[in-house]
Order: sequence, then structure tokens, then C-alpha cells
Amino acid sequence: MPTGAEAPAGGVAEYLATRRGEVDRALERLLPPGDAWPSILHRAIRHSVFAGGKRLRPILCLAAAEVLGASSEDVLEPACGLEMIHTYSLIHDDLPALDNDDLRRGVPTCHVVFGEATAILAGDALLTHGLGVFAAYPKGEKHAAAKIRVLETVVEAIGTRGMIGGQMADIEAEQETRPTAELLTRIHENKTGRLMRASLLCGAILAGGDDEKLAAIDRYGTRIGLAFQIKDDLLDVESDAATLGKASNKDAAAGKATFPVVWGVERSRALLSENIAAAVAEAQALPRGGGVLPDLARFIGARRS
Repeated sequence: MPTGAEAPAGGVAEYLATRRGEVDRALERLLPPGDAWPSILHRAIRHSVFAGGKRLRPILCLAAAEVLGASSEDVLEPACGLEMIHTYSLIHDDLPALDNDDLRRGVPTCHVVFGEATAILAGDALLTHGLGVFAAYPKGEKHAAAKIRVLETVVEAIGTRGMIGGQMADIEAEQETRPTAELLTRIHENKTGRLMRASLLCGAILAGGDDEKLAAIDRYGTRIGLAFQIKDDLLDVESDAATLGKASNKDAAAGKATFPVVWGVERSRALLSENIAAAVAEAQALPRGGGVLPDLARFIGARRS
């Protein structure tokens, strides 16, 4: 894979597989076992967390830390906190009151298997556990200031001025017969992009990045956040449920504001390419040529699910 960055041996696919394995093992350790009281709730949590998924947000956290010279081991637990929070958002997003999805990551959604009440509680618990991880890790007094900054970054990203606000705007946009490009961007910069940006910033903060480096990594995060959503919207109209691991062609039927709806498919593809190219350029200007970050941007643009 051609790149101006220092790609890990074996390329981005091997890097993703290795980091995914590390994250899964750490999640196994950090989450309560399925047979611990209350066992139904813990089984519901584990059903959703271990259903699969790319682990992209924790991997972005690890990659950003590596770019600034930290070991992935130093930020592994906080990276897992990001995956817990992401999974909480998926559980709630799939509920009948929101997107009413029956399939996620190729398996039945949490509320389909365990009921709506348990699914709500599973999402609540994952949010709580995730925030607790940021408060507890990394261990040691020397990390105290960084942990507070990480916690502030994540809370801002997922609150009413971030991910939850974007979700609310997405619901309201269903009533818009002609959603504007400005509205579309506001929804997805918050609903999807903010947690990705926060994931990168968490890794950079814990690695001791200065304000200049954090701003550069945030610009990269803004670009890949939009690119990820554009690709998601394109996959919804161009792929199938077996490939996606969730229902396809649902967004248009639900009246969602999507990039193909607002811009059309061809312009959406062009916007995807523009954002990926801008992300690669931002990453390559970072130390170590951005490490694997340029290739992660390309992966987001080329993914099939």
C-alpha cells in the first residue's frame, strides 16, 4: 500500500488485526463476567461489546499516542473506555424509539435478544463503565492532570453539544423535506465525528502532546469523522445487509438526512475522496509521518462495512 507514512510491518490490515486483538483482550478483563450478578445485564453488555466491530475508535486512540511517542500499552485501558461508550451509543441508537434496528455487527441487536428495558440499562452501564475507566487509567499520580483533561474531552464530545446533540438533530431532520448541507454537516460532525476526534485526542493527550500537535490531530479527526459518515451513507445505498452486518437502505426510507440525499451519490463520492486526501495530508505532517494514521484514513474510505 503506497504511503508517505511509516506503515507498520504487514500494512494496515495486520495493524488493525493486532490492535483489535489487544483491545478485545483488555475489554474482556475490564468488563464484568457474564455470570456475575446481575447476570442478565452483564450478558447483554457482553453480547453487544463482543458481537464484533472494527474497534476503530480505540485503535485511533492507540495510533495517535504512538505518533507522539507513547506505547500503546500506556493508553490501552482508556482506549477500551472509548469502545464501551461507542457501544452504549449503538445499543441506544438501535432501540425502537430511535432507529429500530434488528441487526448490528451481524447479530441481533441487544433489545431484540434481551428486551428494551435491559438494552437501555446495558447502554447506561457501558457509559458508566467507560467514564470510570478514564478516571482510573493510566495508573499513577503523574497521569492525574492528563486523565482530567481526557475525561473533560470525552464528556464534551458525547454530550448535548456533541454526539447526543447530533443524534437529536438527526431525529429533528427527519421532519425536513429538504435538509440543507449545513444541517447535514452539523448532524454528522457531532453524531459521528465528535467521538472519533475525542478518541484521537485522548491518545495524544495521554502521550503528552502539546497544543499544536493536539490541534493538528483534531483537524485530522474532523476529516476522518466526516469521511466515515459519508462512506456509511454510501454503503447504505450501495451495499447489502449481509456485507454491512446491519440493515441496508434504511436511511432514505426513514427520511434521514444523508450525504447521498443532499448531494447525490457522485458528489458524495467526491466529498469522501476530498476528506480522505485532506486527512492523509494532515497526518503526514505529524511526527513519524503520522505513523499509521494516513493508512487508517485510507482504510475508512475503502471499507466495505
